[in-house]
Amino acid sequence: MWIVELSFTPEPARITARPAHRALLTALHADGVVRMAGPLADDSGAVIVLDTPDPQAVLAADPYFSTPGVTVSSVREWLPILS
Repeated sequence: MWIVELSFTPEPARITARPAHRALLTALHADGVVRMAGPLADDSGAVIVLDTPDPQAVLAADPYFSTPGVTVSSVREWLPILS
């Protein structure tokens, strides 16, 4: 699994792109690729947990990750012991 950490700025383009991004996350969740996702409580960023061998392919498929106001802060492999 992978943890993707995002950071946000108040760029209007981010807000405009968010509905399509959330729709894609919902579809990926139904397919078991996205295990969890959501914004931080202060809306300064978000965390997405992916269950995929290639997180970069998921990031490349969603234009939200290259939208002004969205920065992929880190992509780290995660080895959960409980689920």
